[in-house]
Amino acid sequence: MSAVPAAGGAGTEFPWDEAMAAAFGLLRLAPAAFWAMTPREFAAALSPFAKASAPPPRAALEALMRRFPDLA
Repeated sequence: MSAVPAAGGAGTEFPWDEAMAAAFGLLRLAPAAFWAMTPREFAAALSPFAKASAPPPRAALEALMRRFPDLA
């Protein structure tokens, strides 16, 4: 599918291929459900998959480094 310029003439293109891959592959939505969603609803449906976890505290990282040292 070809790229479509974003609304407002910002010069960026909407990533349709990635959006459809997430909708159909990750969320397993039916096409009718995907096309009926608002952008806000789609973002909310994807939000559990986009949250990054916090890095471990420094002490936990140092403990892991002692337990599993690099053997270079």
